[in-house]
Order: sequence, then C-alpha cells, then structure tokens
Amino acid sequence: MNIVTGAMGSLIPKLGQLLMDEYNLHKRVKKDVEFLRKELESMHAALIKVGEVPREQLDRQVKLWAEEVRELSYNMEDVVDKFLVRVEGIQQPHDNTSRFKELKSKMLGLFKKGKNHHRIADAVKEIKEQLQEVAARRDRNKVVVPNPTEPITIDPCLRALYAEATELVGIYGKRDQELMRLLSMEGDDASKKRLKKVSIVGFGGLGKTTLARAVYEKIKGDFECRAFVPVGQIPDIKKVFRDILIDLSGGNPHCDLAILDANQLIKKIHDFLENKRYLVIIDDIWDEKLWEGINFAFYNRNNLGSRLITTTRIVSVANSCCSSDDDSVYQMEPLSVDDSRRLFYKRIFPGESGCPNEFEQVSRDILKKCGGVPLAIITIASALAGGQKMKPKCEWDILLHSLSSGLTEDNSLEEMRRILSFSYSNLPSHLKTCLLYLCIYPEDTVIYRDILIWKWVAEGFVHHGHQGTSLFLLGINYFNQLINRSMIQPIYDEIGQVYACRVHDMVLDLICNLSQEAKFVNLLDGTRNSMSSESNVRRLSLQNKNDDHQAKTLTNIMSMSRVRSITIFPSAASIMPALSRFDVVRVLDLSDCDLGESSSLQHNLKDVGHLIHLRYLGLKCTGISELPAEIGNLQFLEVLDLEGNYELQALPSSICKLRRLLCLNVSTCEVVPGVLHNLTSIQVLKEIYVSLNIIAQELGNLTRLRELEICFKDGSLGLYEGFVKSLCNLHHIETLSIHYNFVDTSFELMDLLGERWVPPVHLGKFVSWMPSQLSALRGWIKRDPTHLSNLSQLVLHLVKEVQQEDVEIIGGLMSLRRLCISSTHQTQRLLVVHADAFRCMVFFRLYCGSAAQIKFERGALPRAEEVAFSLGVRVAKEDGNCGFDLGLQGNLLSLRRHVYVFLYCGGARVGEAKAAAAAVRHALEANPNNPLISINMVPDIAEGAHADDLCEDKVDDEEISDDEEEN
Repeated sequence: MNIVTGAMGSLIPKLGQLLMDEYNLHKRVKKDVEFLRKELESMHAALIKVGEVPREQLDRQVKLWAEEVRELSYNMEDVVDKFLVRVEGIQQPHDNTSRFKELKSKMLGLFKKGKNHHRIADAVKEIKEQLQEVAARRDRNKVVVPNPTEPITIDPCLRALYAEATELVGIYGKRDQELMRLLSMEGDDASKKRLKKVSIVGFGGLGKTTLARAVYEKIKGDFECRAFVPVGQIPDIKKVFRDILIDLSGGNPHCDLAILDANQLIKKIHDFLENKRYLVIIDDIWDEKLWEGINFAFYNRNNLGSRLITTTRIVSVANSCCSSDDDSVYQMEPLSVDDSRRLFYKRIFPGESGCPNEFEQVSRDILKKCGGVPLAIITIASALAGGQKMKPKCEWDILLHSLSSGLTEDNSLEEMRRILSFSYSNLPSHLKTCLLYLCIYPEDTVIYRDILIWKWVAEGFVHHGHQGTSLFLLGINYFNQLINRSMIQPIYDEIGQVYACRVHDMVLDLICNLSQEAKFVNLLDGTRNSMSSESNVRRLSLQNKNDDHQAKTLTNIMSMSRVRSITIFPSAASIMPALSRFDVVRVLDLSDCDLGESSSLQHNLKDVGHLIHLRYLGLKCTGISELPAEIGNLQFLEVLDLEGNYELQALPSSICKLRRLLCLNVSTCEVVPGVLHNLTSIQVLKEIYVSLNIIAQELGNLTRLRELEICFKDGSLGLYEGFVKSLCNLHHIETLSIHYNFVDTSFELMDLLGERWVPPVHLGKFVSWMPSQLSALRGWIKRDPTHLSNLSQLVLHLVKEVQQEDVEIIGGLMSLRRLCISSTHQTQRLLVVHADAFRCMVFFRLYCGSAAQIKFERGALPRAEEVAFSLGVRVAKEDGNCGFDLGLQGNLLSLRRHVYVFLYCGGARVGEAKAAAAAVRHALEANPNNPLISINMVPDIAEGAHADDLCEDKVDDEEISDDEEEN
C-alpha cells in the first residue's frame, strides 16, 4: 500500500522529550502524554505493516483509518512544537539598565509559562480523545522493523550496470551504426554538410535518452558548440531556450537570460549559431506545437554540417520533428533476449559464476514479462538483488505472478507502472516517504544529494539516529538504498562518486499519483494541479503557473496554517504566498527565485523571521544583498543555504543566535566577531571570509565540522597561526578547502600546516588555492602515510615547484582518485608517471607550465578516465625528445572522456609547436576508447604569474597561426 507514516517518526521522540523533568508537566498531563506515546508507537508499527500490503488488497476502511492516524500525527506534532517553542522560547535579552524592567520580564515569563502549560494540557486531553476514537476503529498490530545502523554504500556494480545498459541500448552495435548512418556522420561530403535532423521514437523505458546521450558523447567533439536539453511533459518554452543557450555557450551566456522573452531568446540562438557547426539534442518532446516553436530557433541552414536530434514517445511528434527530405525517424526497439539476459544477470549475479540452475527458468519468465525494456529489467533486477544478499527464489515466484501478461508496446504504460509499483511496495516505510518527497521536483531536475538529505532531515524523515551517527550520514544511507534499488538514477561526478540523482519520468509519474492519493504533497505544475481548498495541505510544490485560474486556486486555499514545507521554483515565483500566512512551516526553499532589490517579492522575505519552526531555509541564487536581522529568531534553523548570492557581503550579527545550525553555505561572505563562536552544532561551513585573527580563532570552537571552505581576505603570520591552531581542534574534518583573495603574501600557510597540523585519518578532500610548496604534503606522507589513507581528492593550485620525488610520493596514496596540481614556477625538467603509481586515479591533471615535459610509463594510470597535462615544447627539444614521445602510444587504456594537452610554445618555433601537436594527437588518436582530444597552444607564462586560467578547464584555446613570427 502506498501509504506514508505521517509525522510519527519525529513525533514519538518529542513526546518522550515532553516527559523530561525540565518541562515540569502536571502529573496528570504526564500520564496522558505517556499514554499517547505508547499508543502512537503501536499505531506506527501498524502503519508500517499496512504499507507492506499491496494497495489493491487493502480494505477501504483500513485506508481511511491509516489516513486518520497520519493526519492526527501531523496535528499532534504541530501542537508539541508550538509548546516547545514557547517554553524553550525566543529568549529575549534582559535590559540590565533597569531592575524594574528585569523583574517585569521575569514575572511576564512565569505567567506565560503557566499559560503554556495549561494550553498543552488542554491540547493533550483533546488529542487523547481523538486518538481513542480512531483506535477504536481498528485492532492494534505490532511489528518490529529494524533500522539501519551500518553505513550503506552504493553498490559498485551499479555504475558498470548503467554503462552496460548504455552499451546494449546503442553505443556499440547495430543501433549505434544505424543512428550514425541516419545522421550522415559517415556519408559523402555533401550529406555531411547539410543540417540533418533525426528523431528517436519509442515507448517509455526503452532507453531513448540513453541512446541519444551515448551518441552525443561519442560525436560532440566534432562540433564547435553543443547542447543537450530535456523538455518533458510540462515544459516551459523560455526555460528550454535559456538552457539551449547556456549549454551552447559552455555555461557562460554573457547576459541575463531571465529578462528576455521567447522571441528575444530565439534571436539570441540565431545570432549565436550563425556560422557555427552545432550539435543539439532536444530530449523528451510531447507536443507538436512546442516543437514548432523550438524548431524556429534552428531555421538557419548554414551548411556547416550541424545535427539536431530529438527524442519522443509519440510517433506524430517524431514525424513533425522530421518534416524535410533530409530528416529521418529512428524507431527504438526493445533489447534482444540475449541482451536482456546479459543486463539482468549483471545486476543480480555480478560474479563469474553466472545464474544458478534453480533461478534459470524463473529468470527467463521474468525477462519475458519485461519485454526487453531496460528500465523494467534494471528496476526488477535491483528489487531482487535485495541489498546485501539476493532474495530467495520464493520471492522471485511471487514477483513473476504479480506481473500479469508482460510488457508489450500496446500495454507498456500500465505494465511498466505495475513493475515500478512492485519495486515501490518492497521499500521499507522510511524509504517510501523519502521517495515520495521527490515529487516536489519537476521532471528532469538534477537533484543534488546533500540538499535533498538536509531537507529530509528538516522534514523529520530521518529520525532514528544512533549515538555517534549524525542524521545527515544516516540520510546518505537512505539515498544510497534508493539508488541500489534503482528507484532513482545516480549522477556521477568526474571520479565516479554520486553527487546527485534524477527521477525517471515514469517513476515520477508513479510517485506523483501516490503522493496525491496520500495527500502527501500538493503540486501546482501547470498541468497536474493537485491543489484544493482543503485545510489539510501539508506540503506545497509550486513548479509552474500556466494560467490565472491555477494561481487563484492557490489563493483560495482556506488555510496555510498547517503547511509544513513549501518549495517554489522560478516559473511560479510570481504567485509566492505571503510568508506571514504560514504558522508551522519547517522547510522553505526559494532557490533560484529572484528576490533581489528590483524584485516585487523582495519585501516578502522580511517576514521570514516569524517562521519560528523553520529548519531549512533555501535562498540559493536568489539575488539577495542582505538578510533581515530577524533571522536570528529562527532558533530551530538547521540549514541556511545562501550559495550564489555574491551581492550578500556580510551576515547579520543575529546569526549568532542560531545555535542549532548544522549547515551554513554562503559565497565569500563576512561575519562579525562572536558569530562563529556560538555555532557549535555546525557540521558544514562553506565560503566564509576570514580577515581577522579573532574569527580564525573562533573556528576552533566548531568541533563538529565535517566540511570547511574558507577564503582569506588578507594574509599575515598571526592570522595563519590562529587558523592552524583552530584547525588542530577540528578532528572530524573530511573536506578542507582554502582560498585567498589577495595578491601578495609574505607567509606560506602550507608551511605552517606542515609543521603544526596532522590531517585526521578520515580527511577525504583537500583543496588549496594558496601559493605553496609540496614540502608540507611530503612531510605528512613521510611521517605517517595512514593519515592520508582515505584522501580521494587532492587539488593544489599555485604550487611553486614539482619534483620527481613529489610525483612518486603522491602516487603512493592508494585512495587518491582525483589529482590536480598546477605550477608555473621552477619545476624539474622531466617528470615521469610510473606504472606502479596512482593505481586508483580516475581524474589526473598535472600542469607544470613551459618548464617541464611529462612522460607516462607503460601501464601508468590504469584507471584514469580523464587526463590533462602540459608540455614545454622548447624543453622537450632541448632534452632530445624531437619526436615528442610522451609514452601515450598504446597507453592510458582506461581513457574514455577527455584528454587536455597544453603545449607551451615560448622559445619554440611555430613549426616545432605544430610538430609537437601533431605527434601528441597521433598518439592519442590510437587510443581504442576514442576520448575527446583538446590540444591547446598557449604562450609562455612569466615567472610568478597566476595559473588560474590553466586550471579546471579555464584554458586559452588560441592556437598559433601559420604567419606568426618565430619567437
């Protein structure tokens, strides 16, 4: 049954908190609270048991009972929270200038305290009566459900599984060849130069997007600019055009696209694409009229060989996308029997042994029901994999009999929903709640893991923390379990770690329907309007506003007083309700909505100080330049996300009152002395300016910090010493990132760190943008290599010199997966990457300017998927490497993404530079994985200059021309 347990998980511990002596409740009230706690524990267990029963097997009376209990739990938690707020209260400072005012304040506090105790007594009595009425309608059930305590990691087979799915769907084999033929990528010169459109069509779950993305990754290097933009069932045409421009321009459109209308955006696309060869993929189109608008942006047939690919489920839309003689429709077909079996077995039987004999027949029968649909195969396989061990055969048989007649094109939607419903019903109760919450996001949204988990924590979904385990880390377990069960699709970063997820549109459709039935989230998305005038609206997701009627529906909701969560997306920002209408809201996310000084919504933010129950406040990229001082009233606030608000120069001093704050995320923002000193609960602190020694010293009080990102506004020995002393107190640091915002420095922070700081053993990421030498790192590793045994990412910019010894020592870090070192100073002329070093390296970047050449031994970097390095052309010639042999031929066999090579040409002839580029390209083109190759010729850089433009893809693409004078 698609049921959630309401606020039960967070309410029961709060009732236990009320029984503590410090609240001094009357004996009769304590007795009633104890009754409520025990009764709700029983009902919570019963709700979980109800949730394990398939929906169609449940009696309607049971459904009504479950809904009553769930609603009652919400009401009870609101009552308890209001009492706790009043008693723990907004503590106002006493006016010490007047003893009379102090006495008056104390008397008033005692009066209010007594009044609050009467209120809670009356409320508990009323709820007890309601609960007894509800309980009388159903017998009590008791089920014990274990809670996960051990860290849960993402199944390492999954990344290989998605790679396998990509290969099977089309990156290799006949599909790939057929699509490439339709794109005329391998035809004659005339066909290659025409604008060519291809539409991939097929029903949901077949892998259209997977095929389109695979082809995109394979051929994008042949085009001057490129874009991959999802549309979805409920599109915003202006957002589609903005996304196209952002992708085409490499993320830097050079103007404020938000203020442009559709026609202006189309003109921008026309102007940008003039005389450019482009590759654009428009994914998941549902409407022919929408395509007409998108197609108008690409009318310019410049005969430069551009390609436009679309995907859709609807044949008529595909035909509309391919209306000219040069265009083609590609009909997506299911996987073959052999490919289906290969994908299924890879998830459940990852070893070499293959499928046991007793599972062969049931496997064949299940695969027949899956009909060759990759989404169905992966979802079912993940459900049967069963976490730590495979499900017993009897559960396979149950699944087989629940799948009806199997997936065909005629019944694909209904049967796919049945398959997904089976996987959903097999989730534990807490995971069902977390999954349903994802319906607050529009289709195709990239959902960042950390933001999602902080919201889960604020909503009370993660509530079984054990001593020594933070709720956030437990939330990571939840997130990883949903990935392992293939209910959400992982998005991997450059080193293969999951940082975000997507929800497949068919899964999203399922959870939106389940959420609407359970009254879990009320959506306003322009089409699926689940708004009502009922008073039990608990969560709002305002995604899109297509007409005034839907906006009026929101206005006419009888009461916002019970809303616990509200998420507003930019398309619906204009109908943002007044914050004063909310009484018990816990999560408020306005990320990317314009709240700047020119916005009419800016004044609404002033009411945020009244939301005293707030746990999560998301104001990322909202354009705000200041926070109201009243934000200090939010004494229950746990997360304050202000990332991307570069106009916000300083935080108000009232931030110091937020003693429960767990995560503070800003963008180079200053704090006044005394603020950090009080934030002793904080675990994540990002991009705080440190300019005063006293602030550096206050960091030492934040002993629970896991992530710290700071920026020094200026530098002095005293400031650095204060920071290093504080850092020695932070024993839980996992991520440390240090930046600076000044030019000259007389002291090197890394030297102090090397002398006085011992990295904690769980340090996983270290980033420094400070001028430094590698002696500190050398010292840490030589002193005790175990202190960096978990270091997976090391990024060091502005390094003064790199020696062969450094390469060898760093190469011995067995957990290191990402390395980026940039140096433009004195460096050893030849650096060799040995075969026995960097065994786990996935992302390798080593820039040493014009002073060195880098060579790779046979077998070096066996797992590297992306590599970037520099070559001093003059140095190579002077050292006798006239053929520019860097060991690339037949080497680096794991490369599958990108190779960046920076040829420093200072002191070299134009012909020598071109010969070096040709030799390097020839060696890399022999790589069997066909990685993208970018060879950039850059001028020499003066001694002591910054290397910012050489790091993290900030490269100079200007090549030396034939007529350039020799240096």
